[in-house]
Amino acid sequence: MSATILIVDDEQDLVNTVQFALEREGWRTVSASDGRGALTTVGRDPRPDLILLDLMLPDMSGTEVCRQLRGDDDTKDVPIVMLTAKDDEIDRVVGFEVGADDYVTKPFSMRELLLRIKAILRRIDKPRRPEAEMNFGRLRVDTAGHRVWIDEEEVGLTALEFRLLLTFLNRRGRVQTRDALLHDVWGHTPGLPTRTVDTHIQRLRKKLGPVASYIETLRGVGYRFRTAAEGGGPLF
Repeated sequence: MSATILIVDDEQDLVNTVQFALEREGWRTVSASDGRGALTTVGRDPRPDLILLDLMLPDMSGTEVCRQLRGDDDTKDVPIVMLTAKDDEIDRVVGFEVGADDYVTKPFSMRELLLRIKAILRRIDKPRRPEAEMNFGRLRVDTAGHRVWIDEEEVGLTALEFRLLLTFLNRRGRVQTRDALLHDVWGHTPGLPTRTVDTHIQRLRKKLGPVASYIETLRGVGYRFRTAAEGGGPLF
């Protein structure tokens, strides 16, 4: 089934241009011109498979819309790509901190936008092994259900945070540079600052709490997931 993409922007000419390009690729599109309209539209059937979200909206900021979507169980896993005229690194960092999956600065190349959308849709369309579970010390991960527990307490992760954790688990003991993580977790996203990785790992560590030390920082190199949990080896 063709993916449905929600475009949230108050520039109607831009919306029309993006809709034309997306529909030519075979995707279905819906649109909203402000934040409230976006929050209403996203709850309708069919729910969008991806959201293109402008940062500057007439009624509320795109970051606030993103924050609300990430706080709702029904929409917390829907990929969000920020579209904005702002190019300051701090704006990108804030967008990623509230849960955006990618960030495209206006004016943008339509070809680049399409490539980024395709990369994200490929990631979410990858088949998952049914009932696959991974355990490491106090950490338990249901890869099929996208759920994570520390001891018996479930931890809520965004789709991107989950992919980041799963990448570390599958490569435990191996050094992961920021550039490698940008390529493998975020996909082909030219221009993303390496600070993006640091920001998401900080957020992931905060959510992992008592087992945050499983992810080690190698100064000047990158990150590495430990090969042994406290009190014994991995339980895979």
